[in-house]
Amino acid sequence: MEKTPSYFITKESPRRVHSMSRHTKLIVVVRDPVTRAISDYTQTLSKSPRLPSFQRLAFRNTTTGLIDTSWSAIRIGIYAKHLENWLRYFPLSRFLFVSGEWLVTDPAGEMGRVQDFLGLKRVVTDKHFYFNQTKGFPCLKKPEGSSRPRCLGKSKGRPHPLIPSEVLLKLRDFYRPFNLKFYQMTGQDFGWN
Repeated sequence: MEKTPSYFITKESPRRVHSMSRHTKLIVVVRDPVTRAISDYTQTLSKSPRLPSFQRLAFRNTTTGLIDTSWSAIRIGIYAKHLENWLRYFPLSRFLFVSGEWLVTDPAGEMGRVQDFLGLKRVVTDKHFYFNQTKGFPCLKKPEGSSRPRCLGKSKGRPHPLIPSEVLLKLRDFYRPFNLKFYQMTGQDFGWN
């Protein structure tokens, strides 16, 4: 088992993974690309407080609304493009696409899908989770023999900066055709509008 967000977007990864094992099962967690870009920006901003505004980084030209796809926070969310690269090496049946939104609202349901995909007995259920109001995420209940529950780290659940609604609309318009293509490719509608 291996986990890293960069594999899905790195051009060379599908070929490398395929050369190691063409029978690999691939689990890709995706979330609304607009929210994902803002989250990415928030993470970077926490390390580099002098970063330009989200809007300045997201647009090549703010007057025309031309999106800057060279900025990784934007480019990563073009999931259809990345999936096309992977489908050259792996059939769709080797993939499970997990909704980041559903992972928050129904962690046991999404984990059930993961367990089924991997051919595992369903042992992770609702009873293993509780919702942490402070973080805004579900956490694993305290495992036996542990003194505290397991929750996402400090880098998760940070408040996002306020982004003007016209910026969000332009980004939604930009991602819409890519999202629709991704839904078509995966056979799943993630509901990102």
